[in-house]
Amino acid sequence: MGIYINKGDRMFRQSRNSEYVDKSELIAVVNKTLFTRQKFSCVTRGRRFGKSMAAEMLCAYYDHSCQSRPLFADLKIASDPSFEEHLNKYPVIYVDMTSFITRFRAQPDIVVKMQAEVMGDIHEAYPDVVMKPDDDLMSLLQRICAKTGEAFVFIIDEWDAILREFTQQPDTKDSYVSWLRRLFKDVTAADVFAGIYMTGILPIKKYATQSALNNFQEYSMVEPINMGRFFGFTKDEVRGLAEKYGMDFDELEKWYDGYQIGDERSMFNPNSVMQAVRSQRCRSFWAATGSFDAITGYIRMNFDGLKDDIICMLGGGRVKVNPTKFQNDLSIVRSKDDVLTLLIHLGYLSYEWRRSECYVPNREVAGEMVNAVEENRWEHVVNALEQSERLLQATLRGDADTVARMMDDAHTENTSILSYNDENSLACVVSLAYYYARNDYHFHREYPTGCGYADLVLIPRKNVESPALVVELKKDSTVEAAISQIKQRKYPQQVADYTGDILLVGINYDGETKRHTCQIERWTK
Repeated sequence: MGIYINKGDRMFRQSRNSEYVDKSELIAVVNKTLFTRQKFSCVTRGRRFGKSMAAEMLCAYYDHSCQSRPLFADLKIASDPSFEEHLNKYPVIYVDMTSFITRFRAQPDIVVKMQAEVMGDIHEAYPDVVMKPDDDLMSLLQRICAKTGEAFVFIIDEWDAILREFTQQPDTKDSYVSWLRRLFKDVTAADVFAGIYMTGILPIKKYATQSALNNFQEYSMVEPINMGRFFGFTKDEVRGLAEKYGMDFDELEKWYDGYQIGDERSMFNPNSVMQAVRSQRCRSFWAATGSFDAITGYIRMNFDGLKDDIICMLGGGRVKVNPTKFQNDLSIVRSKDDVLTLLIHLGYLSYEWRRSECYVPNREVAGEMVNAVEENRWEHVVNALEQSERLLQATLRGDADTVARMMDDAHTENTSILSYNDENSLACVVSLAYYYARNDYHFHREYPTGCGYADLVLIPRKNVESPALVVELKKDSTVEAAISQIKQRKYPQQVADYTGDILLVGINYDGETKRHTCQIERWTK
């Protein structure tokens, strides 16, 4: 077994020796691309979404230097018609770009050194093939292919690592792009490679590399095409893990669910789920990703009202985003759309492609967003978050005056969280003010009731004995009108399917006096 070629199945074997959720059907999708014009695949996901494990699985399946059938015999791929056709049939080159960055970061000729390392390892596997002094990697592979008739599978993990890490070194980036172009745009690539699978965080850059790598089919957090189900864990998969490990599924759902990836509407962060079941505790596992400091910097830019959008999403809202503008380059972030799209690719936001909207998916990510807000010293927002527990307690005991006063505090004339341009802006601030309630409640903005939409509905989570909340918001109206609308449209009857007692909460903001009023009533079915 080599270092970069014919690595065998030892990496994937470790995954199978651990708790493993079967995502092997990805192999069938890749099999369909082999020896076609679609053989060039670039699959990008956020950190902690299983990129490397998928690459290691493909390496184990295709590598002809091992007999990996036992690793796949009990997996879904074993029943696929293509399973036998490609199992252990190809020489596989596997390159993890982060390992080269670790070794050669301080050296300007990192691409030269990387190529020399890979070529030396491949030549050891094919000693009968002459390696000439002026050969590059593609020349060597062409000569091997011509002599043996073998076609390679080339797998690159963290393909974009050099582009991300060397943002201020254009020569290094250009050298790397030229290397990729030479490998994958050469006219003989069709003969040399059975398939190419690159995985990373960012899609292919839209200008410097587009012409170089425009033959790649891209699958991303924004546009996963037919691979969305492989980007995370489904509800059924997480339920199985919860039962096996004696975990509360409702807690796992609260912390790690909420991603929409293509047509897959409810996907869990896989790494976080696995760490939670191993540690028997739900908490944030983002600290080790290394991306938080950068995200804090991007949020600080506050392009075109980005701050307002972050606040809106922390309050459970969704905001419009145009992901087509982003150049897929960390050094070129020029607009609010660029920042939001970057956060989607990194896994900090989820993307609803039908409406071109993004949102904070779950409690884990919301916590990291709050950390970013605190780091950026958005003091008024931080104060509102810190007061949110007191606001919930005041609501539950029916203290309408205190609720109104705390809403005033959250929205003062000179230090406003958001301008109240409409009831949606009011809904964002109110939702943010109730941020603490997410610990015990399912949060629903614009909750469908059959007779309209309730502005904000909080339904208790399992084993929480507090009443549900139905909140109706008005601007330049009255709290009596808000409560009346709740009753007339029969909102409580719809919510009663989920719980017992319900608190009806009407909140009105008077644009002239700059004051909130509140009325709270208890409804019992």
